[in-house]
Amino acid sequence: MSETIYIPKLSPYSHRFPDPSKSDKKGLVAWGGDLSSERVLNAYMQGIFPWYNENDPILWWSPDPRLILYPKSIKISKSLRKSMKRYEVRFDTNFDKVIRLCRDVRVQSGEESWINEELMEVFNALHVEYFAHSVETYYEGKLVGGLYGLYIGGMFCGESMFSTKTDASKVALNALCQKIDKIGGDFIDCQIPTEHLKSMGAVEIRRDEFLSMVKEALEIKSYFGSWA
Repeated sequence: MSETIYIPKLSPYSHRFPDPSKSDKKGLVAWGGDLSSERVLNAYMQGIFPWYNENDPILWWSPDPRLILYPKSIKISKSLRKSMKRYEVRFDTNFDKVIRLCRDVRVQSGEESWINEELMEVFNALHVEYFAHSVETYYEGKLVGGLYGLYIGGMFCGESMFSTKTDASKVALNALCQKIDKIGGDFIDCQIPTEHLKSMGAVEIRRDEFLSMVKEALEIKSYFGSWA
């Protein structure tokens, strides 16, 4: 008989989360609650992020292992180096369109997306408050790639990226690494391991190590404000 795992339901009156280090390898920490700016920020500051399907309750995760990218460790191929010369990169000039394209491009390719209207609303609110940022790549004035996420302390919590032209999202990721390094950041949280990000230099680490890094990153006095 399989063991039943109890997953706590969050209180609507408190933004506190269970200890993520005590969840299983898949990393489901809790369910329920809401997507208020305060709760979402509190989650990321504890190494937790929301990820759920449209008709599911809100699910909060902290998987083991975790994928991270150190800005100076990004791998730039010869082809990507050529692509970097073709695109213009901007920061924080089209946040809402970036997050919508991260959803729409995925859906149009036949995949599911966890990015719903409620998530877009809270991230747009966090963008206004200078916590959420976008990196955008343009070709002949048209937005063709980009990514978005939260920058807290010295860590960038990457959420999603999109590309409608070759290497456009990779160029955005490289620009993000340069930005994080420039403003005194420490690492980029890529959340769930993927071969694509590993090929660009991201590495898997244990969850307990990651949670310690989060605490240290929150002590970093890094740049706070618009990246535009």
